[in-house]
Amino acid sequence: MLEFGIPALIEIPDDAGLADVVFSRAAADPDEVMLRRRGADGSWLDVTAGDFRGQVSALAKGLIAAGIQPGERVALMSHTRYEWTLADYAIWAAGAVSVPVYETSSAEQVEWIVGDSGARAIIAEDDSHVQTIESVRDRLPSLGPLWRIAALDEVAAVGADVTDDQLRQHRVSRRASDLATIIYTSGTTGRPKGCELTHRNLLGAVRNAVHAALPEVFEMPDASTLLFMPLAHVFARIVEIGCLEAGAVLGHWENIGTLAEGLREFRPTFLLAVPRVFEKVYNTAVQQASASSAKSKIFAAAADTAIAYSQALDNGRPSLGLQTRRAVFDRLVYGKLRAAVGGRVEYAVSGGAPLGERLGHFFRGVGITVLEGYGMTETSAAATVNKPSRNKIGTVGQPLPGVSAKIAEDSELLLRGGIISIGYWQNPAATKETIDGEGWLHTGDLGSLDDEGFLRVIGRKKELIVTAGGKNVAPAVLEDRLRAHPLISQCMVVGDGRPFIACLITLDSDALDYWKAQHGKPAEATAADLADDPDLLAELQAAVDDANKAVSRAESIRKFRVLPMDFTTDNDYLTPSLKVKRAAVAKDFAADIGALYTR
Repeated sequence: MLEFGIPALIEIPDDAGLADVVFSRAAADPDEVMLRRRGADGSWLDVTAGDFRGQVSALAKGLIAAGIQPGERVALMSHTRYEWTLADYAIWAAGAVSVPVYETSSAEQVEWIVGDSGARAIIAEDDSHVQTIESVRDRLPSLGPLWRIAALDEVAAVGADVTDDQLRQHRVSRRASDLATIIYTSGTTGRPKGCELTHRNLLGAVRNAVHAALPEVFEMPDASTLLFMPLAHVFARIVEIGCLEAGAVLGHWENIGTLAEGLREFRPTFLLAVPRVFEKVYNTAVQQASASSAKSKIFAAAADTAIAYSQALDNGRPSLGLQTRRAVFDRLVYGKLRAAVGGRVEYAVSGGAPLGERLGHFFRGVGITVLEGYGMTETSAAATVNKPSRNKIGTVGQPLPGVSAKIAEDSELLLRGGIISIGYWQNPAATKETIDGEGWLHTGDLGSLDDEGFLRVIGRKKELIVTAGGKNVAPAVLEDRLRAHPLISQCMVVGDGRPFIACLITLDSDALDYWKAQHGKPAEATAADLADDPDLLAELQAAVDDANKAVSRAESIRKFRVLPMDFTTDNDYLTPSLKVKRAAVAKDFAADIGALYTR
């Protein structure tokens, strides 16, 4: 199939705005719990609709008193936390435009985003963020106040004389077609572009996803989620908006390193994450089971049973024997996995990269249905998604209501609909290059649509590798399979213009510690020390052999090389959305790539 679309089920009125929900929910039921925030003592405190309206109104009045006018930009630089959502909605209530900045951004990145957007003010979280901003302030002539998150009460106090009517005038001055946020795409090359999203873009995406496609997830009794992804990313942002629009209770957790603790405390009913999170949950379970051969065998059998059970759900009713085995492993294994994410999670939504069919079937067999979706900043996050009632594992689902998908002659995925960005801030050339005259967004991704309109994404058009023999290879197919192995953290397939496909591999430090203990290697040995270890290479070769099963021989990985370091956001080899910066890796590890073809 070359084109598939579903009409919008929910239209967005011309006078709708993102901040409206704060006031409408408080008017309908001021005592309804809207969010939960973590107190200083570690306890979770309810924030009612009435509480939130009061805090949003007070902060919005403070922004107005500070001179922020409708349509002006206010930047936010912080980890994911309650105050981010508070500030986001206060900015919208004041009629302004929010500009998120990743908390890991360098001074040069901050200078570009704040300067290019013309932000009039910025809210920053801690001393390091303040220092970063102040280091470039002299080159930001439009930037006025810099407020700390810890001092937002002081900002609100400045607005004590602003009336409710003045606040309302600011809020209703903005229409659905007006700009709500500028999100700078992290990008793997070049300077970020400011993607313009309107109130209609975001509300259309959320309401058609939440109410029309995923009501079982967002609108189930006591629905709640713990948000831990960076709120500077469009995926987390759409979750924030979706929860408030749907009535699901929203919590925040800023340290992903202690996420397991947060999940046990908050006990969400659904999760939203990138595939790497699900890979880590699975790989951690494998590592823990590998402590003894008996446990390892039990987990392997449990994993096979979960996958077989899920596959049987697609092919008819699971056999009685399979149901019995699953019940046994539910007590021995699956229940513990569900407990690790709080014990109440029934659904998870995954986006950002393919999850892989094996993991999709594994988690559904365990009792947590992962619904894969696809989207970009330019599509207000969600463009397609699998539904609980129609989940085709291995695809990223059908287009949301109001979205059309089309496959071009060169296999590029094109999208059109009310969720599509209106363009790039102050960059008409980039807008024209990406969105054609008929409104089709050229995603840069390669894909296919089956006869029911379910989308499969093959990889990035610009990342397509052409070997010396003329073979086109999509690296994502191989890389996604490789990253599912516990020892592998990141990888990058190479081979453009070369005689064969090869791969750079980085190791997961936690998994490596387990592996060293199992194989009698020195505890202090690093990835660099073990790069040529025959036992490690044999383990990784098995992962490569498994990945190669997904492709033809001409596309298969012939050689690989273990790098002495991982790719991270800190060393700037990963974008904040955890995509490998291929050009940077290729440049800095050119000698390693060359060695793959000279040995």
